Amino acid sequence: MDNKNVLNFIFELGQLKRIKHEGWKLIGIKNPNSVAEHTLRACQIGFILSKLEKYKNPSEVVMLLLFHNIGECRTGNFHRVANRYVNYNAEIAVKEQTEKLDEIGKEILNLWGEAQKRETKASIIAADAKMLDQAFTAKEYIETGYKYAQNWIDNIYKGLKTESAKKLLRELMKSDSNEWWQG
Repeated sequence: MDNKNVLNFIFELGQLKRIKHEGWKLIGIKNPNSVAEHTLRACQIGFILSKLEKYKNPSEVVMLLLFHNIGECRTGNFHRVANRYVNYNAEIAVKEQTEKLDEIGKEILNLWGEAQKRETKASIIAADAKMLDQAFTAKEYIETGYKYAQNWIDNIYKGLKTESAKKLLRELMKSDSNEWWQG
């Protein structure tokens, strides 16, 4: 494998730091979190959620989350309203991103694909983790005056599959995001 292809892929991954979660702009947030920021906390939540669910291989969940949004380097991030009108295929983007990476690329493409299908226990936990990150972000935005972020929490609750994620979300709704540092 050509190291230049590896370098280019890594530079491309850096775009995730610049791509913002567009949905938050619908409620007036001028500088929402980036896809990279979402990915980091989703990975961390995925590890914790795996442990709470007594899943045997938390690293598998983290790996799915680590690559779940890489197509957005090329497609950007669209909110649910825009998704109704935009016809794009993230799979094509991810295949093209990874095709020059030989076996590494095939493995990354497989991780991405598993995360999208949500058929395995690991991918179900990963999906719950990424939704929980959105719920935590929504809670933080609510507490800074963006009351319409509650819509994210309401919709996320409907989509969660694991009991641990549902329990965490119920606790989140009763919590204060600033409590951890007070006292």
